[in-house]
Amino acid sequence: MKTYIIAILLTLPTCIQAQETLINDTVIVAGETVMVNGDEVQDIGTDNNIDSLLSLWYLQRAVLDTGFIPLPDSFVVDIPDSVYINRLKAMPCVIKTPYNHLIRNHITHYTQRISTKTEMILGLAEFYMPQIEEILDLYGVPIELRAMAVIESALNPRAVSRAKAKGMWQFMYNTAKLYDVTMNDFVDERFDPIASTHAAARHMKDLYSIFNDWNLAIAAYNCGAGNVHKAIRRSGGKLDYWDIYPYLPRETRGYLPAFVAANYVLHYYKEHNLIPKKFYTPAPADTFMVSKWLHFEQVAKVAGIPIDELRNYNPQYLHDIIPGSERPYVLRIPYQYTAAFTDKETEIYAYKDTVYFNPNIIKKIAEAQSTPASLAGGNKVIHQVRQGETLGGLAVKYHVKTADIRDWNNIRGNMIRLGQKIVIYTKKAPEKAIASAKKPVQNTPKYTPQSNKNGNVKIHVVKEGETLWSISQIYDNITCSDLMKLNGMNANSKIYPGDKIKVKLL
Repeated sequence: MKTYIIAILLTLPTCIQAQETLINDTVIVAGETVMVNGDEVQDIGTDNNIDSLLSLWYLQRAVLDTGFIPLPDSFVVDIPDSVYINRLKAMPCVIKTPYNHLIRNHITHYTQRISTKTEMILGLAEFYMPQIEEILDLYGVPIELRAMAVIESALNPRAVSRAKAKGMWQFMYNTAKLYDVTMNDFVDERFDPIASTHAAARHMKDLYSIFNDWNLAIAAYNCGAGNVHKAIRRSGGKLDYWDIYPYLPRETRGYLPAFVAANYVLHYYKEHNLIPKKFYTPAPADTFMVSKWLHFEQVAKVAGIPIDELRNYNPQYLHDIIPGSERPYVLRIPYQYTAAFTDKETEIYAYKDTVYFNPNIIKKIAEAQSTPASLAGGNKVIHQVRQGETLGGLAVKYHVKTADIRDWNNIRGNMIRLGQKIVIYTKKAPEKAIASAKKPVQNTPKYTPQSNKNGNVKIHVVKEGETLWSISQIYDNITCSDLMKLNGMNANSKIYPGDKIKVKLL
């Protein structure tokens, strides 16, 4: 079975007029720390990040860095506000497009201060955007959400943040898991531009079902639905982004302005004399379904496909290995090698298979993937959180870094709860491997239909700090939209500790 990847340009929907709003605050621009799903991510405008574009999924030739230096304020051309306002009004978009000095600063940043880097991103957009737009259209979400991939990763499918958000859409592990993104010892589909865009579209659709407003959904993608709900409460229940703006996390305040500016640049780069960087155009990809263990070197040696080409077309495979015996996986290869792969397929799978797939080698790869690099011969400790303990305190107690504890336990921010079990790898473990509280609070288990005594609906009693979003993550195959429909709620509904929420078990 094989298919060709075909890029289709789509017509954008009818536009809602831009509105002029003035808000006083500092602008968060590319190059500063931003938030993704509630976590800090790498500087998306640094020289190192642009250097990483050299090894993108589809690039097959090196691209030299330009040694770019941002323009100082004295060299920035002053364009009248009326020009920006009229252009934003004329943009074909569904999402409300405002204008204020924050957005102006972001536009100036992209079009003038980092124009060379923007031209590189525009060059990447010529390849990626048709595919992204097609997927967004498939899910019925606004096409302009494509700009989020620009501000999340500068269209770098291999981007990895300090908080371990990965891929073009910067998914954290737990969020990606909610959308069936495959992540195991050998595969991480967050690095697959196609699979991750499907997940991003579904995630954005769910967020919109919660807030019924795209601007709030975009903010929630950055800082989490819980933080947006908190900002709404603090504003007195207001539901406009600019009304809750002062109550959002600082990093998120610059996220929507960056989103509007990125969309502006995608529409009007020619008016600013920006020329997309021309990259080596990749050959069309022919797609095969692999149902056996397959190593890239087997394909390279027998079919003559350069192994770097295989890696560039298939960035989701972490060790050049496709674990096809678990389930069918996609293998993309340049179309000119289709005949070679088809004619020699049996020979490819048989080539040194006992060498490449020696059980001991596979075991070592799996162990290396699952064991933290910082373990370095230390001990694994399960610590159960006591009253008053913090991540920083645990880091001091076990002589490790707070960032490592977050990484080992997929923790966002600094919040831990009483009774929570924390995995720690340390060379100086205390005498007891498990430090338990006097009255531990058990983690809420995943519920299955077998544990349900009242048909297919369970009653969930809301606990302190829980939101509809956090409740949806406790149960399998349940979304916020499902919870709201079942309980007669909408985006304005509030829940409080002790409330009883119906949960439909599938």
